Amino acid sequence: MLPNPGTRRPVPAVLAALALLAGLLVAAAGPASAAAGDGSPTDPNIRYFGRWDTRSATAYVSEWAGAYVVVGFTGTTVKLRQRNAIDLFASIDGGPDVSYVNVSGTVNLTPTPLARGTHTLRVSYRPVAGSYHGDAVFQGVLLDAGARTVVPQVPTRVVEFVGDSITVGQLSSKQALTAYGWLVGERLGTGHTQIAVGGACLYPAPDGCIGMSERFLRTGLAAAAPPWDFSRYQASAVVINLGTNDVGHGVTGAQFQSAYVTLLRNVRAKYPNATIFALETLRRRYVAETQAAVNTVTGAGDNKVVFVNTEGWITEATDTVDNVHPNDTGHRKIADRLAPIIAARLTS
Repeated sequence: MLPNPGTRRPVPAVLAALALLAGLLVAAAGPASAAAGDGSPTDPNIRYFGRWDTRSATAYVSEWAGAYVVVGFTGTTVKLRQRNAIDLFASIDGGPDVSYVNVSGTVNLTPTPLARGTHTLRVSYRPVAGSYHGDAVFQGVLLDAGARTVVPQVPTRVVEFVGDSITVGQLSSKQALTAYGWLVGERLGTGHTQIAVGGACLYPAPDGCIGMSERFLRTGLAAAAPPWDFSRYQASAVVINLGTNDVGHGVTGAQFQSAYVTLLRNVRAKYPNATIFALETLRRRYVAETQAAVNTVTGAGDNKVVFVNTEGWITEATDTVDNVHPNDTGHRKIADRLAPIIAARLTS
């Protein structure tokens, strides 16, 4: 929050400057309707990364992988308010992400009290997909009597990763948290989010495979989910890793290429200043079509779209769990290759 300017009434130019400064921050997903510092989901001191459905003021939900919450707080203890059972990860003061399995209700994250002072909490939920049906709902935090939340220090830049189960991090040890997207964001010191779900296609196949060329525009996974409000944050870079699943759904090369052009144009319309990285799939599927889609948009004048050759980045026999999904080592190797490529063209 900004300091109190005193009793003088700010002139319009100052108000404009303050509004611009606020816009540079990663936007909190909910309106500041509750009292500042009360720990509810609408608390303006809480920062939300990723896509959160905020239609209920008492329970915020994110259906995509890689979403997380950051909040600063005073006092010596912090508890989460959860609705029904969920697996989650919590990190305090930049420490390790601690796993909490099948927890619900009031979840004590500090059974051993912290030192007095100001602290930072980050919470991420296990992606809800496939056979896992946890309740990934954030209902706020509970603090010591007299303690309050404070604005945490968070990055102003966000890198968004769009993909399928590989981008989710499925079959890695901590899923989204050990996936290459999360690792790259942490390494670059940026905010990050994985707009990804297991089994996703690029092209919306008739047999029901989620088509990310259009689903990218939604708040949640369902075709009828509300359109996402892209004014909540602007990604500085977008990484697309799609095409692994389309083959199994009978998607032709022409369909894939057309859908890739659609996705690139959708991303550009929503993030006018972002650099877009189109990754060659790790299994080298639809490579020519991906390159052709990139050439289509760059040929039309968009010089901030880049095709990324991923050949040789990982070895399937040693760096994957099942010849498809990278293990922790595989994700680290991908991050090692990808991070410097993004860093070289990261926009402010």
